[in-house]
Amino acid sequence: MIFKKKSSAAQAVSSSHRLGLRELWTDRLGSWSIRSLQVLLLLTLISVTVFALTQLKLVVIPVLIALILAAAASPLVVWMRRHGVGRALSAWVTLLGGILVLGGLITAIVFAVQDQWSDLSDSAVEGFEQLKSFALDGPFPIDQDALDEAWNAVVDFVTSATFGLGAIQGVSAAAQVVTGILLGAVILFFFLKDGDRIWEFFLRPMTGERRDRGHRIGHTAVRTLGGYVRGTATVAAVDAFGIGIGLLILQVPLALPLAVIVFLGAFIPLVGATVAGILAAVVALVTNGWVVALIVLGIVVLVNQLEGNFLQPVVMAQSLSIHPLVILVALTAGTILGGIVGAVLAVPIAAVGWAILKTWNENGEKPAPAGKKLK
Repeated sequence: MIFKKKSSAAQAVSSSHRLGLRELWTDRLGSWSIRSLQVLLLLTLISVTVFALTQLKLVVIPVLIALILAAAASPLVVWMRRHGVGRALSAWVTLLGGILVLGGLITAIVFAVQDQWSDLSDSAVEGFEQLKSFALDGPFPIDQDALDEAWNAVVDFVTSATFGLGAIQGVSAAAQVVTGILLGAVILFFFLKDGDRIWEFFLRPMTGERRDRGHRIGHTAVRTLGGYVRGTATVAAVDAFGIGIGLLILQVPLALPLAVIVFLGAFIPLVGATVAGILAAVVALVTNGWVVALIVLGIVVLVNQLEGNFLQPVVMAQSLSIHPLVILVALTAGTILGGIVGAVLAVPIAAVGWAILKTWNENGEKPAPAGKKLK
């Protein structure tokens, strides 16, 4: 009897111990622990994915750029197909037309720079001498020896092995850029020609609601990306036209290249157009003096205010309805991961992600009204 009582007591202790282990993972703290582990696993997966994408950026960046450009050109391709133009021909016309426009723009910039380069270089030397005189004789004079030491440091760096290694790395980077451009052109052609078929291929294993959601995601991504690029191009063209006209009236050298830089800079929200406008003001300062530089700066501020308060809310309302803080965070993350190209791609990717989240269950089951039970 004593042995049986001891055995029963041991079983009770063992049973309570097993129940305690079970409760350890099923109580509130245990549920939070499991959720924390899930979050950590998800963050680890995201980190590994981002690391892998950054290592393959020579392929990832051309694919993303080609996808964005194909989405922007999709209305033209669809219009040509509706009027009897074949898939391959419509893709070739769109691709070659874009290359011709881009090539013509680059040619105009090169000729403009060649025509005004000598005047600009002379004005730059004169402006540098003025800045040097201001630094030596201004209200906060700098010692001549300090300037000479700084200049000698720059010369030593340029003639050092470190600069030569950087130049070699620059050549390697240029080769990667050329490779990326060629790869992006090929990918863009196939996206223009068979973009819908490629997406259908990925949706083949899905059925029912999952397939419908896949179609919604595809349409949403193309609509958002295309609207973003077309809207940004419209805003950028207005910025470049306004600032370019002001530079021409004020007879600032390189007005056309500076207007193109403003146009390209506008594709980086919040900071791109402003930085490009400041660059135009610096050129005006070097070549035309303080008064013209201040006028150019005023034109830049005025154009940016008109664009930000009147044009952008109308043009970008549907394609970029995300908070400026999200844009700033996306810009920072994109710049860290991909440099200038990452900054350009970060905002449209964030906009597409937000649009997909909003339409994820657009045609799915809606929650039952309050006070009613689901059958």
